[in-house]
Amino acid sequence: MNMSKEIAKKLLEIKAVTIKDTSNLFTWASGIKSPIYCDNRLTMSYPEVRDKIAEGFKEVIEKEFPEVGIIAGTATAGIPHAAWVSQKMNLPMVYVRSSAKGHGKQNQVEGRLFEGKKVVLIEDLLSTGGSSMKAVKALKEAGANVIGVVAIFSYNFKKADDLFKQEGVEYRTLTNYDILLPLAAKMGYVKEEELQLLKQWSKDPYIFTK
Repeated sequence: MNMSKEIAKKLLEIKAVTIKDTSNLFTWASGIKSPIYCDNRLTMSYPEVRDKIAEGFKEVIEKEFPEVGIIAGTATAGIPHAAWVSQKMNLPMVYVRSSAKGHGKQNQVEGRLFEGKKVVLIEDLLSTGGSSMKAVKALKEAGANVIGVVAIFSYNFKKADDLFKQEGVEYRTLTNYDILLPLAAKMGYVKEEELQLLKQWSKDPYIFTK
């Protein structure tokens, strides 16, 4: 089993990814009605899983962004993964708050951005890409040269792909919805008769919201 399938399988096994039938949907903060909810914070509680993810990140970063000099993590879910990866790669680490803190130095980026070193940002999850791009912009405003974003999981929304292309930012993920869905069916988490509708949702995430 390749890395992407193996990580998707682990996310299902530890219930970091939960899939409901289409009559009982999750509601995201954005208002999207979703048959799937991904909570990669749960990976922190499973040493074997989090180490596999860290090794996956290391492999992808070394292959796709070999010039990296700093690992950044998004607050809060990306921070522990960035810490584990930066330790494995023996690189400096910073993290990005969702907004500047209201006291002290009022930093939004915490840690030292060493001049001339290129940054890769670690996310736990990509949905529409908006929060990732906000973090990228915060890093750039702080003087960072961001060369890419890597995430554990992506819903494969076209909106995210379009946003990254529009901003000229490269991104990679360890696994994604298209890899996970057939595994979920094989493992009994999804009914065969719902597969087609679940596939359509990734192409149009508002089909259950309309």
